[in-house]
Amino acid sequence: MIYLERWKVLSILLICVLGVLYAAPNLAGRESVDWLRAHTPSFFPNQSVNLGLDLRGGSHLLLEVAVDNVIDEHMQSVLDQSRSALRTGKIGYTDLRLTGGSVHFKLTDATQADVARAAIREADPELDITLQGDVFTLRMAEDKIAARKRAAMDQSIEIVRRRIDETGTREPSIQRQGDDRILVQLPGLDDPERIKNLLGQTAKLSFRLVDETAMATEGHIPPGEEALPSADDGHTYVVQKRVMVSGDTLVDAQPSFQDGMPVVSFRFDSIGGRRFGEATRTNTGHLFAIVLDNKIISAPVIREPILGGSGVISGHFTSQSAQDLALLLRAGALPAPIKVLEERTVGPGLGADSIKAGATASLVGLVLVVVFFIFVYGLFGIFATIALLINIALIFAVLSLLQATLTLPGIAGIVLTIGTALDANVLVFERIREEMRLGRSVIASIDTGYSRALSAIVDANMTTLIASFLLFIFGSGPVKGFAVTLGIGILTSIFSALMITRLIVVWWMKTTKPKEIPL
Repeated sequence: MIYLERWKVLSILLICVLGVLYAAPNLAGRESVDWLRAHTPSFFPNQSVNLGLDLRGGSHLLLEVAVDNVIDEHMQSVLDQSRSALRTGKIGYTDLRLTGGSVHFKLTDATQADVARAAIREADPELDITLQGDVFTLRMAEDKIAARKRAAMDQSIEIVRRRIDETGTREPSIQRQGDDRILVQLPGLDDPERIKNLLGQTAKLSFRLVDETAMATEGHIPPGEEALPSADDGHTYVVQKRVMVSGDTLVDAQPSFQDGMPVVSFRFDSIGGRRFGEATRTNTGHLFAIVLDNKIISAPVIREPILGGSGVISGHFTSQSAQDLALLLRAGALPAPIKVLEERTVGPGLGADSIKAGATASLVGLVLVVVFFIFVYGLFGIFATIALLINIALIFAVLSLLQATLTLPGIAGIVLTIGTALDANVLVFERIREEMRLGRSVIASIDTGYSRALSAIVDANMTTLIASFLLFIFGSGPVKGFAVTLGIGILTSIFSALMITRLIVVWWMKTTKPKEIPL
């Protein structure tokens, strides 16, 4: 144990040097780190640890996704598809309705049951179809419902991430909580109102034809159509439920100006461009509505076919609202509405106080540990102190490489690591003392001390490492932050005690050739 091969020595020194280099950006300011990122390669030590909400200040939002709406919308689509399939198959029916999450209708001719079942099955193969007497009931299976809800949550998280990234907010934390909630933490953001407005919009864009006849008569709304208000003046339009082109086929949207007024220019993919061109070609001279979240933001007349796959959305926009609408369209529509359940704003002053308190606690803990260790173990205590300082650098280097977020509980984990980092050295040094009392030589005492203490060091640290792993798996938020820093600290502490301290001791022995050990 006392002798180290050359490759081991070089590896230890390389790890220590890299650890110090990658931890160094944390001593620089945020502007310096940004400059390094912009002017150095990605492998260069140009990352710093991200500060969490409790240290940097910012906004905390807990969002609830209305995943049940996804199922309701799908069943509404099932109702429309069923109506279309029954009419196409010339199957007589009455009382087609959506109640209790299921679609029901009654056949006027019971002998057409098999034909109706086949038509419905062809329209949607995933439906559970039951027939009682002459009444059909269409519903989704439980596993299909659960799968759609999971997909809606995954999609919502991704779109929330895109929208926040589009605003330029740095280092956001976006996590899933439970079956229908999303936790969003935005360090450094003092005013969350714009983010709330952006996240609160579903941003489902569609292009639909306007039924000018129904609007003129102001009478009964025909089946397959609905009345929607204008977002500008509250005027009501009767539009077809069938979507000409949906916002899913958009590939880009940018704010711009037309005749001095803010507008949003958009561009479809090849499929959307073809559908849009065909729809405008066959409906030239008619009104078509641009619908966003069930509100009509514009209802222009189709003057001529629009075949280029691009267009412009005009309305009573300001520069900011045009920019936000373009952002929403680029990020994509949420599959379900989102509601803000909880909102907290942490001021930067409170975060600065937390950093100061954490730094003070860490420094006091470090000084007390170092003083005690040097007092008890003398020169070997100095060796262990050098390894401890490198150990702290390694912790910050790993956190920087992982781009982990440091929170107040994370600082607590580092303080705890400082307090326990020298436990392994205590086991080794005490074992060396025992060997010295037995009259062994310097080399034999040190070699036996390291070899005999190894199992105790591994066992003691593995139990703590398992505990930190379980905290990370089953904990959330601050608990995970504590678990991450504690787990990293344990691994670096084992390395510093068994490798760095041992390397210093070996160097001291080869240099001074001592006759006795100063313990």
